[in-house]
Amino acid sequence: MKKTGQGLGLGALFSDYTADITTYDVNGDLNKGVEEMDIELIIPNPEQPRKNFDEDLLNELAISIKRYGVIQPITVVKNGLKYIIIAGERRYRACKIAGLKKIPVIVKDYTEKECKEIALIENLQREDLNPIEEAVAFRKLIDEYNLSQEELANNLGKSRPAIANSLRLLTLHPQVQKLVVDGRLSAGHARCLVSIKDYDAQIKYANAAADKKISVRELEMMVNAYLNPNKETPKKTIKLTQELKEFVNDMQRIFATKVKIVGNEEKGRIYMDYYTKDDLQRIYELIDSLKK
Repeated sequence: MKKTGQGLGLGALFSDYTADITTYDVNGDLNKGVEEMDIELIIPNPEQPRKNFDEDLLNELAISIKRYGVIQPITVVKNGLKYIIIAGERRYRACKIAGLKKIPVIVKDYTEKECKEIALIENLQREDLNPIEEAVAFRKLIDEYNLSQEELANNLGKSRPAIANSLRLLTLHPQVQKLVVDGRLSAGHARCLVSIKDYDAQIKYANAAADKKISVRELEMMVNAYLNPNKETPKKTIKLTQELKEFVNDMQRIFATKVKIVGNEEKGRIYMDYYTKDDLQRIYELIDSLKK
């Protein structure tokens, strides 16, 4: 098996679980292992990692299903008198919108752990999960089955650093996580913010990046300046009083950029960094709002 940037290819590793089986053969008959089931007997998976489904895309899929039918059956497991979806919840939702009474399914016999892994794998293969949903799913598997990051990485065909970086996103403030879930911040932006432990500062930087469309590289520079405010301090510098230090820290949090004071309470200069034209515009707009 070939390795990808994230580890072993998921399709090769779990082909038995998520094989692309079509509903009908060339003669229009159900393929082996596929059956049509009353849609009312099927229920969504409560452990489905994906929580957000785009309504517009679901409606588009429903229109396609009305016209062409369900090309690929969903995968379910029996649970009492009902069947729980393991793979294909998006198709199931679209079928309900389309008004179908029956849906093609493949019934499998998986353990609870396998069901959770397969549900996660299907979403990962299709890149359906946002970075926070992915991290939450990783954390659940680790906690519920007492897995190490290395073991989980091997099970899912990902690299251990990829798992570790994903889990770090769960340390972000919930407001920052929501920006990622809503698609206003990328996983790259989020990883930049993990190193800021002050939640107030973290939220301000996150909002600035989302509102001003700051690139990941620009955000990295801003965060680095915040974390290392005195990195470029000249050798001959007058020691700042505690009040001035607090003043500098306040300005850095408010303007979300590097601020430096050279001098003392009697006389000196204040330096404020900006890294792009948009960054300068952001500071200008912030000052303009303070004037009002």
